[in-house]
Amino acid sequence: MPNLRRFFERHNSSIAVTSLESDYLPGDIVSWVLSNGLTHIGIVSSNKIKGGANRYYIVHNIGAGQVYEDCLFQFKITGHYRYEP
Repeated sequence: MPNLRRFFERHNSSIAVTSLESDYLPGDIVSWVLSNGLTHIGIVSSNKIKGGANRYYIVHNIGAGQVYEDCLFQFKITGHYRYEP
């Protein structure tokens, strides 16, 4: 994960980390630090959370294969990136 974060920073893909769910758009990449201190990364999907929330599901792999979860603010966000090659 640290190598990916460095890649996005070098390609001017960093976006401000905010607590506004509307700032996180499909295709954005988000990095977190988990409660155990490990780093983690996920991609904002194009499917909105059901029930009226104004945010999207996150696609990530946290050890048991890829999952689709509502976990954007579950951990401390350490990076927000929008990569456009």
